[in-house]
Amino acid sequence: MSSGSYAGDATGAPAKTKSRDLRIVLPKGSLEKATLELFEAADLAVSRSSSVDYRAEIDDPRIGEVMILRPQEIPTYVEREIFDVGITGRDWIEETGADVVSLGELAYSKATANPIRVVLAVSSDSSYNDPGELPSGVKISTEYPQLTRRYFDQLGIDADIQLSYGATEAKVPEIVDAVVEITETGRALRAAGLRIISTLLVSRTELITNKKCAEDPDSRHAMEQIMTLLTGVLEARGKVLIKLNVVESGLNGVLALLPSMKSPTVSKLAGDGGYAVETVIEKRDVNTLIPELKDAGASDIVEIPISKVVH
Repeated sequence: MSSGSYAGDATGAPAKTKSRDLRIVLPKGSLEKATLELFEAADLAVSRSSSVDYRAEIDDPRIGEVMILRPQEIPTYVEREIFDVGITGRDWIEETGADVVSLGELAYSKATANPIRVVLAVSSDSSYNDPGELPSGVKISTEYPQLTRRYFDQLGIDADIQLSYGATEAKVPEIVDAVVEITETGRALRAAGLRIISTLLVSRTELITNKKCAEDPDSRHAMEQIMTLLTGVLEARGKVLIKLNVVESGLNGVLALLPSMKSPTVSKLAGDGGYAVETVIEKRDVNTLIPELKDAGASDIVEIPISKVVH
């Protein structure tokens, strides 16, 4: 990470050197909305003059410059130290071959918490069921030409790989024989009359940095703190805090019903009031769990939304 300096003071004291705030680059396009929502939930809200502005700000002492650019470009810019830290997909790291350091995966994508897959798909009525069956000269359309070429080189197939600028799935079978495309659920490919025959790569969103920043203790610490906030939000999604009271005779029955990340927190109430119990559970379990807790003797049951879970 680059550094700046302060001039010496009037007494002639030596100048002090201070690391600059992190320069961060966030993805534009399909990941943009989900990324901005994640940062806002992590108390790192991104502000900009308009939804099409490429420059932004985050009111946080660790973060200086913020830009929003295409995820395809981010690995290369981070590797070249134009930015200190960025968010992009493993698919673009592999496609560009950028030599970056991953600070960890972030379990979100365009619409779900699931990873995307880079897949090879053919027409649903194609006779090919395995990529090894494809003939030499097979025409492939893709936005991932380097990743695709490496894949077919490993198969020993001389493929005619054509760069796609969009609407990739529409080019089979009139223009190409197959496509290498991304999917979360496979629905869009099926709707286009395509059938997946292989997965080249499973890709999650990642927080990445360059080697220089990764080796700088102050920069590394700041980036890991940001990662803690982001993963805390993702961990909390779909979870709620349940708090309840229960008399001593009903405690074991209530505890037997409660799932927990570790174990429920149990506190003795004043006097003969019994116990206060709290734990974090999956939101999807609430509709069945709360009535069961009441049946087991729990009272004063409160469901509280949570914004972060940090282990």
